[in-house]
Amino acid sequence: MKGLFLLVSIVVLAASCDNAKPITEVIEDSFDKIDLDSPENIELGRKLFFDSRLSIDKKTSCSSCHLPEFAFSDRMQFSEGVNGHFSSRNSPSILNSKFLERLMFDAEIKTLEEQALVPIQDTNELGMVMSDLIQRLISIPEYQNAAQSIYNRDFDAYVLTRSLAAYQRSLLSMNSRFDKAERGELARSAEEERGWKLFSEDLYCTKCHPAPYFTTFKADNNGLLDDYTLDEGRFRIDFDSSEIGFFKIPSLRNVELTYPYMHDGSLKSLGDVLSHYASGGSGHPNKSEHILPFNLSKQDGVDLKAFLYSITDTSYLLNASK
Repeated sequence: MKGLFLLVSIVVLAASCDNAKPITEVIEDSFDKIDLDSPENIELGRKLFFDSRLSIDKKTSCSSCHLPEFAFSDRMQFSEGVNGHFSSRNSPSILNSKFLERLMFDAEIKTLEEQALVPIQDTNELGMVMSDLIQRLISIPEYQNAAQSIYNRDFDAYVLTRSLAAYQRSLLSMNSRFDKAERGELARSAEEERGWKLFSEDLYCTKCHPAPYFTTFKADNNGLLDDYTLDEGRFRIDFDSSEIGFFKIPSLRNVELTYPYMHDGSLKSLGDVLSHYASGGSGHPNKSEHILPFNLSKQDGVDLKAFLYSITDTSYLLNASK
């Protein structure tokens, strides 16, 4: 039964015409000789990302849950999707998705192209049947003409997933004060320097959040809860009890902008996050061995926040907005 939850979510027909292909075949299809990261394809993906016609009620877009000004998160515990429904997990930032080895909190999906299928078809998010969506989008001359020009084919699920993925790969945020200090372009403040030392040397933070991406790209149990009955994490993929409470470790880049935190949005501030880890977390048997209690002075908290703020970089806004 491995992967049943995921497969049920994405294996549907992507019918756009009489020669429709199954979604799985579309995903595995060759990239041919198309430059997927061409400016034209990125622009097509950008338009689709902000287009509410991708949802069943034509009121919700990808950007409804991933707002550029909030580092492509939405500052809600759970995001509002179509028809007043809400997502089951907090919306993470999609910046620097180009570097992710696994996607979604279950850390199961391997490519941005596959990931695009999930929110589109999720009844709580965009709520579309893929075949219906393709029929809707192929009838829009702007999208059909772009598909013919870029891909030399009619607009279909291949075009949709590749262009959305291209736009997401273009969203880079790697030029923060931290990055500039690492390159010797500026000096860290005293607080940032002390915070970076605490983060990288004195505490266990880099066990899960090493530079430069500030994630290991893996899933783990960070001791957030004693009971994960409401959302068992990667257990839903493999039905392996040792993975109950395992969620993908998010990047900390732009963490200043992406509250609330954790997969369930239950921690409202960075202070709450620091308090959680300082306490040593829950007593769940799957909790990572790295999550151990520690003491933080008031100044330590100030310094750690100063460091975390130093990995904020909003330069992506120049090219990412609607």
